[in-house]
Amino acid sequence: MPSTLGGYSLDTDMARFPSAAALAAWAGLAPGNDESAGRQPRPGGQRSGRTRKGNVWLRTILVQSAQAAAHTKHTALAARYHRIAARRGHKQAVVALAHALLIIISHVIARRQPYHELGENSFQRLDPAARAKRLVHQLTHLGFEVQLHAQQVPASPGGAPVLAARS
Repeated sequence: MPSTLGGYSLDTDMARFPSAAALAAWAGLAPGNDESAGRQPRPGGQRSGRTRKGNVWLRTILVQSAQAAAHTKHTALAARYHRIAARRGHKQAVVALAHALLIIISHVIARRQPYHELGENSFQRLDPAARAKRLVHQLTHLGFEVQLHAQQVPASPGGAPVLAARS
């Protein structure tokens, strides 16, 4: 039974796409390629931000959905949009969010399970040690000297250890 997305039929039999990445490439939302005719770009060289045309109707609907998802409050997709937009700008962040939406849709269809919202701080809970290292680096760059000591407290609700900083 096909699902309709804005009048476009997306067949729930995903057998024609070997992976979610293949579906994203077909839709024209795959990440860029640094290689051109076998030639690698120079280190530090600018990457092209262009994506393929792909399926125009599906791409348009996903980009519009990504725009809407970017403006929701307290969601993982909105947090993802803000992280990417801070580095790359609004337009590239929306296309990256459209890609993420398509990957989520393909997994929901393939697994036949509903989507579970992870919340706006789900990315920060993934690797607390890496987050602490990044924050220490940022503070050091601002001229602060920071030493971290693990705090012995009961486990936090996210299951991640709590780190206390002394500066």
